[in-house]
Amino acid sequence: MKNILLLGATGSIGDSVLSVIEQNTNDLNLYGMTFNSNFSKAIQIAKKHSPNFIYTEDENCISELKRSLSDDSETLNGKFDLNSLIRNQNIDVIISAISGFAGLETTIIAAKTGKTILLANKESIVVAGDIILPLAKEHGTSIIPIDSEHNAIFQCLAGEMSTEDVSKIIITASGGPFLNKSLKDLVDVTKDQALKHPNWDMGSKISIDSATLVNKCLELIEAKYLFNLNESFFDLVVHPQSIVHSIVTYRDGSSICQMSNPNMQVPIAHALSDSRRLSINFSEIDFSSLNLSFSNFPEDRSRLVDIAREVCNFGGSSGTVFNASNEIAVKSFLENRIGFTDIYDVIYRTFEAIPMSNNLNIDSIYELDNESRMEAEKVVKSIT
Repeated sequence: MKNILLLGATGSIGDSVLSVIEQNTNDLNLYGMTFNSNFSKAIQIAKKHSPNFIYTEDENCISELKRSLSDDSETLNGKFDLNSLIRNQNIDVIISAISGFAGLETTIIAAKTGKTILLANKESIVVAGDIILPLAKEHGTSIIPIDSEHNAIFQCLAGEMSTEDVSKIIITASGGPFLNKSLKDLVDVTKDQALKHPNWDMGSKISIDSATLVNKCLELIEAKYLFNLNESFFDLVVHPQSIVHSIVTYRDGSSICQMSNPNMQVPIAHALSDSRRLSINFSEIDFSSLNLSFSNFPEDRSRLVDIAREVCNFGGSSGTVFNASNEIAVKSFLENRIGFTDIYDVIYRTFEAIPMSNNLNIDSIYELDNESRMEAEKVVKSIT
């Protein structure tokens, strides 16, 4: 039985994790969970799964949690409690499912535990890959990606001694809700249109990232760190069906891909498996009528990719600036403060305005994140 700590239990990744647990109750147990503000959903999860520990950032929720739950679940709050929970010796697997920069703190703590981390929080690697990966190695912590693309790469590399034989890795992008649309066609896009992903059911932030294609750039940076390969090994390709999640080509000409219908439970189940794969309910691919298509990444989004590759090559503070500017831009769009295509302008102008540095530590990341957000807000105000 694996005891699981689910960080960010009330989000869309949390939903998929809980579904995998429910289908494998003889093997998996929700030992602990954290949530931010979705109190009603947290209560539902806690009543169904009876975790030993429930952590929330919101102090106002503590008394209500205690009234609503049995004595079997202990409620926690505050930095000391969070640190103790992540380091709890009874926990086998930590699932990092908190969205955005907010997941950095817990990912860093988890990297020091020597446990297994299932990572869905790509932003923590984008901003602090130079810190988190060495920490994990130092403490014997295993990191298994559960983003569909990175988990696909992980599966395609299974059994290989190293990445030395890799010639190329293709990361696929669905193209989002605006497939084959140029930037000039997207000026009047509404929030509702941007949130309607054709293949995946995701949270609002990642849905917008998919619509802008920023998500693929974040994934490129994350892949560079997770698989310790130069950015030149990675290509981004549009694949509207979202069935082939990544492709690894080896120097002998063999290309191996991982395929599944769009379903986040698939990479999560894989990452939670040991010698035998866990069983889940899934929709089989109908190979008798399967039509797959691939095309180049849009040329008018090439500047985004150039920035991502610059982050890969420079490292240091550049990932923090890129991520912070995007988070402010997406937030501003969701608040109807800027238009859809203005998201790109906020990212580009902020990235150009903030000087980059290789002098990186945890404190400097938080300082630069704050500075980058303030600069991005200035750009937003100049647009509005």
